[in-house]
Amino acid sequence: MKSIEKNISLIFSVLIIIPIGLIYGFQPNLLFNIQLQTIDEHNVFKAIMGLYFGFCTFWILGIFKNNFWQIAIVSNFIFMFGLAFGRTISIISDGIPSILFVLGIFGEFVLGFYSFIIWKRLSHNKL
Repeated sequence: MKSIEKNISLIFSVLIIIPIGLIYGFQPNLLFNIQLQTIDEHNVFKAIMGLYFGFCTFWILGIFKNNFWQIAIVSNFIFMFGLAFGRTISIISDGIPSILFVLGIFGEFVLGFYSFIIWKRLSHNKL
C-alpha cells in the first residue's frame, strides 16, 4: 500500500486538529459561540489544546516512523470516535449545535472509520 493511502487520515487529522487546537487554546470565540469568562475556563481550553497537540505529535511520529504507525492509527480512530461519541451525546441531550460542530461530527466519523479500515487492512491484529 502506498504511504499516502496508509497515512492520509493521520495527515488530514494533523492538518485539521492543530488549527482547531490553536483556536480552542487562544481564540475559541473566533469560530464558535463561546465566551470564556474565568481563568479556569481558559485553563480548560488550553488543556484541550495541549491534548490535541500531544495527539498530533504522536500521529506525526506515526507518519514518519513505521514502528509508531500502528499505535498512531489506533489512537487516531479512538480519538475521532471519542469526539464523535461526545458530540452525538450532546446532540441527543442538548440539541443540534452550530454548523461547524455538525460538520465536525461528520469529519470525525469519516476519519475514524477510514483509520479503522486502514488499520484492519494493514495489521494482523483482530478486534
